[in-house]
Amino acid sequence: MTEPQHKRTGRLFRIIKLSIARRFDLHLDRADEDDVVLSIKKNADFIGANLWTLIFAILIASIGLNVNSTAVVIGAMLISPLMGPIMGIGLGVGTNDFELVKKGLRNLLIASIISIAVSAVYFWVTPLHDAQSELLARTTPSIWDVFIAFFGGLAGIVAGTRKEKSNVIPGVAIATALMPPLCTAGFGLASGNLYYFLGAIYLYFINSVFICISTFLIVRYLRFAKKHFEDRETEKKVSRYIMIIVSIAVLPSIYLAYGIVDKSIFENNAQRFISEQFQFKNTQVVNRSLKYSSSKGNEIDLLLIGYELSPSKIDTIRRKLGDYKLKNTALKIRQGLNAKQEIDFSQIKASILEDVFKKDSSAKVVSPQVASSEKPLPDIRSELKVLYPGMRNYTATNVVTQQLDKSVSDTLTMVVADFSKPLNPAERLKLSAWLKRRLGADSLRLLLP
Repeated sequence: MTEPQHKRTGRLFRIIKLSIARRFDLHLDRADEDDVVLSIKKNADFIGANLWTLIFAILIASIGLNVNSTAVVIGAMLISPLMGPIMGIGLGVGTNDFELVKKGLRNLLIASIISIAVSAVYFWVTPLHDAQSELLARTTPSIWDVFIAFFGGLAGIVAGTRKEKSNVIPGVAIATALMPPLCTAGFGLASGNLYYFLGAIYLYFINSVFICISTFLIVRYLRFAKKHFEDRETEKKVSRYIMIIVSIAVLPSIYLAYGIVDKSIFENNAQRFISEQFQFKNTQVVNRSLKYSSSKGNEIDLLLIGYELSPSKIDTIRRKLGDYKLKNTALKIRQGLNAKQEIDFSQIKASILEDVFKKDSSAKVVSPQVASSEKPLPDIRSELKVLYPGMRNYTATNVVTQQLDKSVSDTLTMVVADFSKPLNPAERLKLSAWLKRRLGADSLRLLLP
């Protein structure tokens, strides 16, 4: 007698289900639980070699950030032992081991203080005091930092519970980037910049908490044995202490992570709104400022040049904010050449020159000098915003200069910047030198009104 169709189908589904479950089973190749716990506890200590390794890693990372070398920073992250105490805290929470939680917190605090102090001393004595792009990138966390910390932590604890160790742990150390924020915090202390310090500590805190959460989740999924006490009241007391510590760390991080997500969504929607709704032939957006505030409401501040938009047109654009999920966002538009002195003729001239050279290059074959003038310049708005808060707007473009009495042409990078307060001669020279190095310009001319 042949087997009924529904039984064959059910058996096939069970086979597929078992095959998938076996393929994703984390219990396969799992190391002995005691060995995993002992290894994590050992790495959570910062004494002897671990402490010296941390100091050397901090110095290497500080040098890498100082000279703007990505390779050196990556090398420092490979050396760093900072993952140890964070995973120890996650393991302690998952196994109800209050002593391990206290040990992890204590060692993480000691490691953080030493790291910030060492980096601060380095940045205090180094002759290079400019904030490079590698350093500035660690002053403002984004939603991607949260995701990287969480998934990196999951990969780290999964690799840590295997019999055969792989190269996952070094990769996690690079991805989660715990070392650079601490060095940036040290730079903030050495330079007296509170914004750098708080931004870097904020990023470090977010990374640490989400690595800890991912460690806790895997420990509970693998059903590591919880620590039990002979006295039932003592066990309840320990559990209560752990829950208090977890709440103090996790609840603020969840709120901060929500703020990061909300800010990222607002900025993406605002950029799409500007690019789609301000496509005019004779009017151009020359400056944009996106201000996020969960309490006061968001704001989009735009500066336009060209033909002025009519009030009815602006009202029509403003009514479309809701289509981009920007209902509670204020749209501020300034236009005209005298828009609160936010723009000057030299800036307009530089913008016109840039457009002229772009159109000219598309219409005919150009010389090598002209072609080199069209090399795209990096976007340094975020760096200038941090380094020079008084800068209101800037324009940077590559131009070709032609000597009238000779048939010789040359290229230079022209930068026009507008500040709320005039810069003194020393500050002008410092800004010019930084722009020349950051933009990779052979020759640079800085124009300040």
